[in-house]
Amino acid sequence: MRKLLLFRVGLMALVCGLACSGCARIFTPTAAPYGRPYVMDDTIEPDSSIIAYYMPYKQQLEAEMNRVVGRTEVALTKPGNVPETLLGNFFADALLEEGKRLEPRAQLSFGTKDGLRRELGQGDITIGDLFELMPFENELVVLELSAGHIERLAQFVAARNGQPLAGLTLVIRDGQPHDIRVAGAPLHPDSTYFLVTYDYLANGGDNLRALENPVSRHNLGKKVRESLIDYVARHSENNKTIHAKIEGRITTD
Repeated sequence: MRKLLLFRVGLMALVCGLACSGCARIFTPTAAPYGRPYVMDDTIEPDSSIIAYYMPYKQQLEAEMNRVVGRTEVALTKPGNVPETLLGNFFADALLEEGKRLEPRAQLSFGTKDGLRRELGQGDITIGDLFELMPFENELVVLELSAGHIERLAQFVAARNGQPLAGLTLVIRDGQPHDIRVAGAPLHPDSTYFLVTYDYLANGGDNLRALENPVSRHNLGKKVRESLIDYVARHSENNKTIHAKIEGRITTD
């Protein structure tokens, strides 16, 4: 066994020595590369055996992605020049409702415009639509925050001319937040508030520093995308449709 170990160590040293011999700071190829390039285009004949192998999975995936889970009465859009959008309100409402189902103390929710990767047209909403809207593996998080945290979050929102919010309202004046309210009530300096968001933002993504060092953190173990699907499907089961509105959650003065 010891001889075998010494042999392996010696062999590794030899390989490393050969690989590193003549090493330079700049690599200059001295010969043609091994192999030859292959052009990948429509001139390549399809391999029927490979197609037959993956086709059942492709059909199953397409059927699931095309499955309708609900309907929206209005197109859910997110124009970039306004502080409050229909898509943002839909998304924040879904976060808050799903967050409350897992953490009843949840009072408000927050996301970012850039995290929403597509708009939703009026009419049917499919599983595939919601995958495209939120293609990431982000999970729901509830943060217990001080009034100071909420003020810093409002500053982040105001500096970016609005972000998706539910349960939180504010007025933007000269790039600063004013009249900040949670569930319609002014902030109380001695109170804490429970915010639903997702782990990417809770971990400081998008240069978000406002949520650092929360009073407490509760990882809910549910993906944001799954929450959106459940939110839309539950409305459909109750014979409801998605009907987002501009409600004055964020206004400018």
